[in-house]
Amino acid sequence: MYRVYGTSASGNCHKVRMVLEALKLPYEWTEIDPGRGQTRTSDFLAMNPNGKVPVLEIEPGVHLPESNAILCYLADDTPLLPENRLQRARVMQWMFFEQYSHEPYIAVARYLHRFHPDPASQRALAATKLDGGYRALAVMEGHLAGEAFFAGGRFTIADIALYAYTHVAGEGGFELARFPAVAAWLARVEAQPGYVRMPE
Repeated sequence: MYRVYGTSASGNCHKVRMVLEALKLPYEWTEIDPGRGQTRTSDFLAMNPNGKVPVLEIEPGVHLPESNAILCYLADDTPLLPENRLQRARVMQWMFFEQYSHEPYIAVARYLHRFHPDPASQRALAATKLDGGYRALAVMEGHLAGEAFFAGGRFTIADIALYAYTHVAGEGGFELARFPAVAAWLARVEAQPGYVRMPE
């Protein structure tokens, strides 16, 4: 039985939930509230010295942080992670893209709009994230104009990684209607067996 220490409204945590549900793996969820200092306790820092969610408890005393590392661990030897060397690298390519070219703009803008204690004070900073986020969405749109999914011609953890914050990008001020191929891909992801919606 896996245990996830996570925040349900976090895209990085939702990725982990999506993989667990897609693979029908048994797990328990421990909700963590970073805003109340729950990622800075000595017990949490013993699991992840970086003080961030999510953390996967594989077995007592064995913990794995970082969302995309968790996805790779859970998906290993399943259809969600191709065996072919190049196709696995394609999955990694898009997961690195998500962390370096997508999440720093789209996820941060969403946080500033929705979760910051004083969103009004953050409007100017949130606005600086729009160009980068739209660049990432444009790259995705270009790929999805000719492909149903991001790697290997099928649904993989690359799609899960990119879905998590893309589907809530509107909460960060992004207009997803400008990207019809992305919108169609979101619908395809949501039609996958085991799909689970992000909790409110």
